[in-house]
Amino acid sequence: MALNHTIQQLIITAPPFLFALTFHELAHGYVAWKLGDPTAKEEGRLTMNPLKHLDPFGVLAFLIMKIGWAKPVPVDPRYFKDPQKGMLLTAIAGPVANILLAVCSVLLLRLLIILPALPAFLSDPVFAMLAASVWINVMLAVFNMLPIPPLDGSKILMGVLPPDKAMGYARLEPYGFLILLVLFYMGIIGKVIMPIINFTVGMMVG
Repeated sequence: MALNHTIQQLIITAPPFLFALTFHELAHGYVAWKLGDPTAKEEGRLTMNPLKHLDPFGVLAFLIMKIGWAKPVPVDPRYFKDPQKGMLLTAIAGPVANILLAVCSVLLLRLLIILPALPAFLSDPVFAMLAASVWINVMLAVFNMLPIPPLDGSKILMGVLPPDKAMGYARLEPYGFLILLVLFYMGIIGKVIMPIINFTVGMMVG
């Protein structure tokens, strides 16, 4: 029974999770490209193919801890007219994309409720996937807003800090993954973001 439940959960959560990660990274790459940086486009990252964006550790983290991430899109701020502002806009594009997907998922959920009755074998999994999509996209938006390198929140913070302080903060990036692991292990990240995620999802679907 436990194995069957796990398989069912994977079938329900995998499609919205992959779509959310892919759209998140595509948003980063697209904004960077529009601001003059062709790096992501040249590396084939302006695509909705999830295989181009998956990070094995990020997927594993989602399966174990329900918090995950994708392989960061490469960005070269030297192409931007204003590197600091360009990085800020590129960084914030990912969380904004996830919030937009969460809103779209809520709207589709409401539409599904008012539509003429569909067969349960169709409506039940679609409803479950849309509900999962709301939670997953809010989770990705909130998690990525943490100001820990290399998450988007750190780049947004560097975009508003004075240049000298931003450069000093950027030196933490090689240690960012280790910092995240320690904070995960201590349960600090969950305690910080889960109330925000649950409140946001409750506001959207309530």
